[in-house]
Amino acid sequence: MTKSDNEHARQPKLKSKIVLLTFLLVMLAALSVAAYSKNQFDMARQESLEQRGDSDTENNEVIFEETEEDEDLDYLHVLLVGLDEESGRNRTDTIMVGQYRPEDGEAKLVSIMRDSYVNIPGYGHNKINAAYALGDLELLRQTIEENFQIKINHYAQVDFDGFERVVDIMAPEGLNVTVDNHMYYDGGEFLINFEPGEHVMDGEDTLQYVRFRSDADNDFGRVERQQEILSKLKDEVVSLSGVGRVPELLGGIEPFIQTNLGTDTLRTYGYDFVRNPVDEIETLRIPVENSYQDGHYNHAGAVLELDFEQNINELHEFLEIDDLSEDISVEDEEESLTIAPQ
Repeated sequence: MTKSDNEHARQPKLKSKIVLLTFLLVMLAALSVAAYSKNQFDMARQESLEQRGDSDTENNEVIFEETEEDEDLDYLHVLLVGLDEESGRNRTDTIMVGQYRPEDGEAKLVSIMRDSYVNIPGYGHNKINAAYALGDLELLRQTIEENFQIKINHYAQVDFDGFERVVDIMAPEGLNVTVDNHMYYDGGEFLINFEPGEHVMDGEDTLQYVRFRSDADNDFGRVERQQEILSKLKDEVVSLSGVGRVPELLGGIEPFIQTNLGTDTLRTYGYDFVRNPVDEIETLRIPVENSYQDGHYNHAGAVLELDFEQNINELHEFLEIDDLSEDISVEDEEESLTIAPQ
């Protein structure tokens, strides 16, 4: 065998070794990145736990009933709940449904007015925020699914203290907010006082801003401000220094948010959100314009009586979904479209 023949014989072995070495280097790099990401997540999470004075939050998870798996859908629906615990009893101060389509880089946000008069399964008609007090997050999910015929797989819940910390972590330099009219309210335990103009708001200021409703717009104005702040927080996330900040960010806010989205799932969606950023969060308010009337019931007080057919149609068109909840029977659907007599 000639020297040239020997060299040709060695080339396949050499190529195999190069391919193997390249594969090992790539695997080593991937493992290093994963280890670094987990370390950043854990360190930020531990710091937040210490600030809360907790050792862990995993034992607080609420179990949702079985629903369609995420991998069978091209979108994710998350029930977003803000709690008011200052009165000594848990009340849902904010009720939203967020939709995220990671492949399309699209996010939509639906705010449900807390005075919406709905049928709460097993309890009859009442304000929608009564569902949480009667049966926690699972009953609230069922109420939304059966009245508005959408599937909800996950939830994220935060109280006022948690909201402040989440804002401070996601926007460490504060949020730039324009106040159009003087906002003043003296609640005894807290004071809201924002003059018209530009403001840089930290977590405490932002909480006061989204809670304010002592003007002509009342809850309608508050819903608009809540959607505005979530959009600004989205901008803060996508403006961070790339994918490398995601583990630290998620680890820092995780202890302040109660959710059934696992850590790995949060990280995956966090990377998706940064790599394929959402240009604008589209928003919708339920009830939509010209689809409700004011009402009053002795057991519920002042309520919003909805035209459910109109609201369901506009909600489904907004979210671009055609599938109805499998839990809804024909009788349930007919009942949900009817406003109970006073």
